[in-house]
Amino acid sequence: MGQCGITSSKTVLVFLNLIFWAAAGILCYIGAYVFITYDDYDHFFEDVYTLIPAVVIIAVGTLLFIIGLIGCCATIRESSCGLATFAAILLLVFVTECVVVVLGYIYRAKVEDQVNHSIQKVYNEYNGTNSDAPSRAIDYVQRQLHCCGIHNYSDWRNTRWFKESKNNSVPVSCCQPGISNCTGTLTRPADLYQEGCEALVVKKLKEIMMYVIWAALTFASIQMLGMLCACVVLCRRSHDPAYELLVTTNSYA
Repeated sequence: MGQCGITSSKTVLVFLNLIFWAAAGILCYIGAYVFITYDDYDHFFEDVYTLIPAVVIIAVGTLLFIIGLIGCCATIRESSCGLATFAAILLLVFVTECVVVVLGYIYRAKVEDQVNHSIQKVYNEYNGTNSDAPSRAIDYVQRQLHCCGIHNYSDWRNTRWFKESKNNSVPVSCCQPGISNCTGTLTRPADLYQEGCEALVVKKLKEIMMYVIWAALTFASIQMLGMLCACVVLCRRSHDPAYELLVTTNSYA
C-alpha cells in the first residue's frame, strides 16, 4: 500500500515538473506580451513601475525551467536533498507570485489616474506626422481601439494641431473602416468613431494587468500542489519502511 502511494506521489511530481516547463513558456509569453503592448500605449501611461509585475512574471517563468529540471532529477534519483531544495524553491516562487498578484492589483487601480493625467498632454503634442512618436501612438490607438479623441471626436477642436491646421478635420485614423473617401472632416461626423479613447485605453491596460494577475494565481496554485507532493514523498521516505526497501532494492538493481 505504501509503495503504491509513493509511486503515485512520484508520478504526480513528474507530471507537475512537465507542467512547470509548460508554465514557464506561458509566463514568459505573458510577460513579453505585456511589454509589447505597453510599448504601444506607453505615451498614455507614464509610470514605468507598472511593468514590475511583468518583469517578475518573466523572471518566474525562467526560474520554472530550472525548477522543473531540479524536480525531475530529484524525483528520479529519489534525493531527499534535491526534493527539499525543490520544495523550498517552489515556496519562494509561490511567495513571489503572491507579491505579483498584490502589485498587479495596486497598479491596476492606478491605471485610470495615470491615463487621465497624461492623455491630454499626448493629444496636445499631436502634429500628424509618422516621424513623431506621440502622433504615431495616437493614430495607432484610434485605429486599434476604434475611437476618436479623448471623450469623443469633438475633443480634437481643443488641440493645437486642429487650431493650426484650420481645416475643420480630425485625423483620418478617426475614420470608420468601410467609409470611402473619409477625410476626417467634421462636416460628416457619421464617418468618424463616436467613442472616445480615454475609457478604452484604461480598459485595455486593466485587461493586460488582469492577464498577469490570473497567470500568477493559476500557477501559484499548481506550485502549491507541487510543494505538497514533494513534502509527501519526503515524509514517506523518512517514515515508510516500504519506501526504504524500494529504494534499497532499486539501488542494488
